Amino acid sequence: MQEAAGVLVGEHDFSAFRGSQCQSLSPVRTMHSIYIQRNGDFVFITFKANAFLHHMVRNIVGSLLEIGLSKQKPRWLEDVLLAKDRRYAGVMAPPNGLYLADVIYPEPYIFPDAPFPFNF
Repeated sequence: MQEAAGVLVGEHDFSAFRGSQCQSLSPVRTMHSIYIQRNGDFVFITFKANAFLHHMVRNIVGSLLEIGLSKQKPRWLEDVLLAKDRRYAGVMAPPNGLYLADVIYPEPYIFPDAPFPFNF
């Protein structure tokens, strides 16, 4: 999976992983890194990019799982990316277990800390 994910790093047209409801004017994004780590029955996938398209991460994860489950070869992901067609990618991964853990904004957009209105 890590080998296959390497083809997604860089600036690409991610149309193959774009949700049908996506309203972005451009499918071009820069993927800075994808890091995959397995820990027992869990697989942790960390994405770092300049921005994401609607359902992009879930669609990439679904495609990576096809490779991890040996349903596709690692090279297949490059073919999917170059096809720029959602029909060629894997099934969208369900939201269960997928978490947005952090958002890092560029310096000009960093907001001052504000008190959170809820007490957990």
